[in-house]
Amino acid sequence: MTLMVRVVLKYRHCDGNLCIKVTDDVACLLYRTDQAQDVKKIEKFHSQLMRLMVAKESRSAAMETD
Repeated sequence: MTLMVRVVLKYRHCDGNLCIKVTDDVACLLYRTDQAQDVKKIEKFHSQLMRLMVAKESRSAAMETD
C-alpha cells in the first residue's frame, strides 16, 4: 500500500512566519508559527522526513529506530 502525501514548507521573512502544510487530499494539517524554537523543531522534523523518504532501507525499520 502506497500512501501519497504532500508536504509544503513556506517561510515569509517579512513577517517572520513559518508555515508547514501536510495533505493527502483527504485531510490537511496546517501549522504556522513565528517562534524561533518552533521553527527549529519544524526544520528538524522536515529534514528527518526527507531522509526517510529517500532512504534505501525499509521505511518501517527506519521509523522504529528513531
